[in-house]
Amino acid sequence: MKSVAKRNNRASVIFVCLGNICRSPLAEGIAKAKAKEFGIDIAIKSAGLSTYHNGEAPCKVSQELAKRHGIDISNIVSQFIGEYNLESFDLIVALDQSNKDELEMLGYSGVKKFGDFGFGGRDVADLYYYPQKEDEVWHMLDVATSNILQELKSH
Repeated sequence: MKSVAKRNNRASVIFVCLGNICRSPLAEGIAKAKAKEFGIDIAIKSAGLSTYHNGEAPCKVSQELAKRHGIDISNIVSQFIGEYNLESFDLIVALDQSNKDELEMLGYSGVKKFGDFGFGGRDVADLYYYPQKEDEVWHMLDVATSNILQELKSH
């Protein structure tokens, strides 16, 4: 795993998927809850490569999945990546290979895949199309966010 270096005093990570209504806001919610639990001061955001769902709350499947695990993500609002300076983040994490490829095509280097943090580079299934994979998605996000936070904390 490539080492992560903080760009300023406070580490930062952004999770990116296509619409920012399923996987990435779920990752953001889990990471924020874990950062609080671990006592880590870190900036955590999520964004989408598309503007199609910009301004929307996370999808019902993701909200209900988070709620079952004691996390409220209903206040997260879909944001387009263009609203952020992605270069200001210590770590840009794509939820699948197509997201990573698009980010790299847009000129961002050092993009990691969520699956790089404990799952051999696997893609995180898109709950918009595969809601039946919610348990698998939760497991991946839960484990990988812990690994991501520990990586950021150690640097």
